[in-house]
Amino acid sequence: MLLDELVRTTDAVASTRSRLAKVDALAQLLKRLDPADIPAAVGLLTAKPRQGRVGVGWRGMSAAMGVPAAEPGLTLAALDAALDRLQALAGAGSAAERAATLRELTAAATEREQAFIGGVLLGELRTGALEGVLTDAVARAAERSVESVRRAAMLSGDLGSTARLALTGTAAELDEVGLQVGRPVQPMLAGTGASVTAALETTGEASVEYKLDGARIQVHRSGDDVRIFTRTLAEVTHRLPEVVEVVRGFPVHDVILDGETLALGEDGAPRPFQETMSRFGADAARTTVLHPWFFDVLHIDGRDLLDEPLSERIKVLESIAPAHRIPGEITADPEVAGRISRDALSAGHEGVMLKSVGSVYSAGRRGSNWIKVKPVLTYDLVVLACEWGSGRRTGMLSNLHLGALDPAGEFGEPGGYVMVGKTFKGLTDALLQWQTERFQEIEVRRTAGTVWVEPVTVVEIAIDGVQQSPRYPGRIALRFARVKGYREDKTAAEADTIQALRALLRP
Repeated sequence: MLLDELVRTTDAVASTRSRLAKVDALAQLLKRLDPADIPAAVGLLTAKPRQGRVGVGWRGMSAAMGVPAAEPGLTLAALDAALDRLQALAGAGSAAERAATLRELTAAATEREQAFIGGVLLGELRTGALEGVLTDAVARAAERSVESVRRAAMLSGDLGSTARLALTGTAAELDEVGLQVGRPVQPMLAGTGASVTAALETTGEASVEYKLDGARIQVHRSGDDVRIFTRTLAEVTHRLPEVVEVVRGFPVHDVILDGETLALGEDGAPRPFQETMSRFGADAARTTVLHPWFFDVLHIDGRDLLDEPLSERIKVLESIAPAHRIPGEITADPEVAGRISRDALSAGHEGVMLKSVGSVYSAGRRGSNWIKVKPVLTYDLVVLACEWGSGRRTGMLSNLHLGALDPAGEFGEPGGYVMVGKTFKGLTDALLQWQTERFQEIEVRRTAGTVWVEPVTVVEIAIDGVQQSPRYPGRIALRFARVKGYREDKTAAEADTIQALRALLRP
């Protein structure tokens, strides 16, 4: 298929706010795709190429934009192959090869296609083709149930391969997609609550557990083979040998565990999140020891546990890893939940998680079955721009423009980000230096005072609440916002929503 056909479909999708119209346009495109093109097309439609980030920034993309092709001729297969080449480039001379590959690619593209390729590679594509919409489109095109497609995508961690299976395989083959030890699944996510009492009213009887300020890990073991994945499903096994050794000691053959890892001080208190994340870098030194803690088990020795209640999964977890289970108790009593919260805070942790004991593990979903409660409200927001500082911060990028995710497009483009405030508070000298370098690498435009960046950087922001404000599109503004730290373990798609922030206005 020509890329032009896909681009015209994305334009049609972006031009309508009707979810049904988006699904229909995407379904018609999917039906026309060659089976070999399906995974690549799905990646492009969601602005998440199957190759991941390929090392192309705004400057490199701008430099590569030459005279466009007069007529469409670039195929999806040719674009996908070019991205493969870009992703593989590394080492001496790779910059020149990358530039040459980009120039060759853009020369084969029309002006419309050049803009599309740039939007995909820079993370700026805003077509409204969210994964949820595209999942519905796959189901319609393949004449499969949405639930079957959604479950297969979550358990495989790959919507592209799921789409190909749904469109070319049988319904039975799609339904057979399940947990596979060694293949990561999308993690279950939590909502945010204002208090343990309010959270308990939502969950009912719950497992009230310490909320650690660590890095989310999913650990797969088959025999002595242990693999560790981050919350974004990137493999980090070789960087966490101490976690591998701990899991090899559990009395099981096959297991999939969900948990967190974090650095502890000599007194057993948690160290800052940045110390934990320092171990996840490509050149990380192993001076910081990480300790694993687990709160869920998804599979054990041939038995899938996803659809079993949390109460049963906890029993299994306690039978194999009692010393490494995150502290917590099952209760329906607000007084007990409050005590656990106070204990967690006194131990130096962030707060508590309340999880309904009857809940199944909903991979990839954020809902009301898991609720996090912290004494200070914290939200994961996306950096949209940054202003140059003054005074002692002259020459440094300082004041952050913060955006919340708008999945449904209630205040703008579906899947876009709604600005909710600014802050320069809480930034250390080290963070100022880091963001000054980083944001210029991912800038998309600038004025004399501000650098606009790709909306890909997640920052954890502490606030005292929100207030009504006509200043921003979401009609709210953050109160006393300050930076807690950057969350390099999270993607922009995992940011908190404008709807979650607006809910704080309610009495």
